[in-house]
Parts: sequence; C-alpha cells; structure tokens
Amino acid sequence: MTHVIITDTGFGADDWTGPFTPLADRAANTIAIDVASADDAAVLAPDLAQIQMIRVEFPSSADGRGFTLAKQLRQMGYAGRLRAKGHVLADQYAMARRAGFDEVEIDEALAARQPEAQWRDRADWQNHDYQRRLRAAS
Repeated sequence: MTHVIITDTGFGADDWTGPFTPLADRAANTIAIDVASADDAAVLAPDLAQIQMIRVEFPSSADGRGFTLAKQLRQMGYAGRLRAKGHVLADQYAMARRAGFDEVEIDEALAARQPEAQWRDRADWQNHDYQRRLRAAS
C-alpha cells in the first residue's frame, strides 16, 4: 500500500529512498532505523550522529509512546529526520511536531478519511496550542 507524507506544508510524496532497518537488526553503518513503540530508544545513543532517519511506529492513535520516544531522541541530541508512522490522526499533528517529529507517514486509507485540509489546519502548531490559548484568554 502506498503512503502519504505530511509536513507543515501538507501532503507529499516520500522522498526517502533508502531502506529502514528494525532497531533490533541494526548494524554499525545503518542510516535509517524503524523503532517500535515498545523499543528502548536509549540503545541508539552512541550511534545517533550517523543515523539520518528514525521512523517511530504508532500501532494505534491511542498509543502515545511514540511521542515519548520522539522527545527522548531529541533530548539525547538526535538532529536527523524523525518520522511518525502509522495511526497518527490530524488532531495529533501538533503534538507530534512539539514532541520532535519532522513529518508523519500515514497510509492512503487514513489520508482519504482525514484529507489534507484537516492536517493543514493544524500546521501552525507553534502558535495554536492549549497553553497559549489559555495565556491569551487571561
């Protein structure tokens, strides 16, 4: 099945052409890693500088462990491309960006149920968050 990549500019094609290696199977020269929501991302700490892309799996929209993994990777100093993959909803896009994800990968079926306009409505994630709205109201 084909997938759609979502960034702050909307839907796009995937420009990553390399393969992804599951975290458990990585080798010293692996540049793209797939991380499951139950994986311990801390094991990547010594290799973060050489990894170009990390893709974190979201098995369900109710499973928030991927947000924690993204935050942890950024706090460990990961500066490469970080992608959320799977069951991420448009309503979760701002949270994904705040956690450190650069982009979201969803399948075409989810893209059909949640069209690009719904995702673009959340693209101004830096200015439209709950805490900012509360501060502005007081």
